[in-house]
Amino acid sequence: MNTPKDPSKKGQINIELDDTVAEGTYSNLAIINHSVSEFVVDFVSIMPGTPKSKVKSRIILTPQHAKRLAKALHENVKRFEQAHGEIKDYEQPPVPLNFGPTGQA
Repeated sequence: MNTPKDPSKKGQINIELDDTVAEGTYSNLAIINHSVSEFVVDFVSIMPGTPKSKVKSRIILTPQHAKRLAKALHENVKRFEQAHGEIKDYEQPPVPLNFGPTGQA
């Protein structure tokens, strides 16, 4: 049986972050879909005057992980607001999913 040499490191996970991922990807829209077995979150960056946008990143989560993520986001927003004040939620018009002009009959 393998036992860790340093008991203080038991249960720790070593997570690496490479330079490209560390730069991050900007997103101002998340589209969320789900099935019985997974949640799919597509992150999109929509720029004014641009009729078409692409998904920049797709994250697929189990329902349990999606719930944990929602809880973690809620707790972090609460801590942020306690430190910096309420985040204003400005009403945004709904984003059409076709992102372009539509034809008329």
